Amino acid sequence: MSLVFKALADPTRRRVLQLLQSGPMSAGELSKHFDVSKPTMSAHFAVLKDADLVHAEKAGKSIIYHLKLSVLEEALLGFAHSFGIGAEATPTKLETVR
Repeated sequence: MSLVFKALADPTRRRVLQLLQSGPMSAGELSKHFDVSKPTMSAHFAVLKDADLVHAEKAGKSIIYHLKLSVLEEALLGFAHSFGIGAEATPTKLETVR
């Protein structure tokens, strides 16, 4: 879980994940959205892959990235459960008034 939160700590990596929500994109397509060098983007992609938030596949000379939303959901749910959030369905004050 810590690798996921390390990956999410950076705004560039969060933006990459947001862009991938609309579907798979090549490294080049993603890089066009950022004013950073190719090695910097490669480092961001590596962190996202290490956290298992994206899947990369070779397509000719390109690398296509796919969002692995289930990994993100699992990490966020695990984090919430560690604070007792969502562990049990407990009625809110508003629900008990109804």
